[in-house]
Amino acid sequence: MKGSLRWKPDQTSKIPIFKQIAGHLKERILSGEWTAGSRIPAQRQLAGQFGVNRSTIVTALEELKAEGLLEGITGSGTRVRSTPAAGPDSSRSLDWDAYIRRGIHMPNLPAVQAINRAEADPAVVRLGTGELAPELIPSGMLQRMLGRLARQPLPGGYEEPLGSPALRSEVSRHLAGYGITASPSSILIVSGALQALHLISMGILRQGATVFLENPSYLHSIHAMPAVHTRMAGIPMDGEGLRVDRLSEHAEDMNGAVLYTIPSFHNPSGIVMSGPRRAELLRFCTEHGLPLLEDDVYRDLWLDAPPPPPIKSMDAGGITLYIGSLSKTLSPGLRVGWVVGPQPVVERLADIKMQTDYGTSSISQALARECLAGGLYEEHLLRVREQLLIRRSAMQEALEQHCQGLLEWSTPQGGFYIWAKVPARSGAKPLFQRMLKKGFLLNPGYVYGPSCGAYLRLSYAYAPIPDMQRGIRELGALLRQ
Repeated sequence: MKGSLRWKPDQTSKIPIFKQIAGHLKERILSGEWTAGSRIPAQRQLAGQFGVNRSTIVTALEELKAEGLLEGITGSGTRVRSTPAAGPDSSRSLDWDAYIRRGIHMPNLPAVQAINRAEADPAVVRLGTGELAPELIPSGMLQRMLGRLARQPLPGGYEEPLGSPALRSEVSRHLAGYGITASPSSILIVSGALQALHLISMGILRQGATVFLENPSYLHSIHAMPAVHTRMAGIPMDGEGLRVDRLSEHAEDMNGAVLYTIPSFHNPSGIVMSGPRRAELLRFCTEHGLPLLEDDVYRDLWLDAPPPPPIKSMDAGGITLYIGSLSKTLSPGLRVGWVVGPQPVVERLADIKMQTDYGTSSISQALARECLAGGLYEEHLLRVREQLLIRRSAMQEALEQHCQGLLEWSTPQGGFYIWAKVPARSGAKPLFQRMLKKGFLLNPGYVYGPSCGAYLRLSYAYAPIPDMQRGIRELGALLRQ
């Protein structure tokens, strides 16, 4: 029903609201958008989408059931009838729902699906979103660079399997500033860090492989390993990051496994792995032959002090695959990132990428190259850090004013997130649902790990400060209830 997200009933029409809604939903069915056996959205979701009360939705659905278009199935909600009522235009539709259920890629968690839907609603204040606010994206700079590119021959063809040589050279220079030595031949350009994880899962993981990761972890909120059935093994954290001593308890499970970590401004906890802990983790992985996936997309978003050097910068044995991106710092819509690793590995991943999308957009790569060249990216980062400092302070002050004694949190040194613990009597799930009803979206901790039901991920990066302050005030009021 994506194409109808903006539709609303006409409150001034003489046609009753429930009949307008019934007609709209009927159109979705008769056009084939909702096929036989499809489960339609929940009544509460439809009521929120159309801006009406739930009883109006119930009346509209009953009308469609009377027409033989919908049926209620115990335990399965309301679905489009598999066998339409008899009539001159009756025909048996293909049961797409059965195909969907057999698909090998798992669906998102219901909460993540709800978050994705709510983020598309401009009326919702996004208090958990992990991206820069529109006003922090350097639109003017990008437009000027596009203008310069337009005066040159546009790169309209496919790039090399590893990506644009010019961009890979710029990335190589950029990474040298972190202490990472990486020739262009060891760099693969990807369409964001998420694609890097997909390619790694398809290219180097075997069926049933174990993925060690921090608990909590962003990786729990997505299915980034679609090609294989993996086992996620969460390792506890402390103030210095992933606890290597607890990782050693799993030594018998290392065969064919990998370790995934976000050492700088961790998502969702905001923790920065200390320098000694990074060295300890690299030693452990080297001794056990455990490939290390270092996701460093938040590195440049430091606010108080730069994080320690990347693990990759200390890795003389080539055991680390390093993932970077411009999505968190420049523009999520650019869809440009990179994987750095041993040449045979990046060539393997490049071969899979060529089989899936034939390369990241050439125009996006050209634009990314322009951004990284000439100091423009560094200038942009100065402004972003300045604005994120202001936003972090605003959220901290709002939390202290409205949630002191009701939530537990610490101040992150950078990145986007405040990881807040809620009282056991409240729980993140009901708070998530009640806040969403009031027009405020935050991310419940349980999507980041099975043991994180007492946490919320709050982001100071996206919502305007006045909206952020209103949302935190509302959160405090709900906690007091």
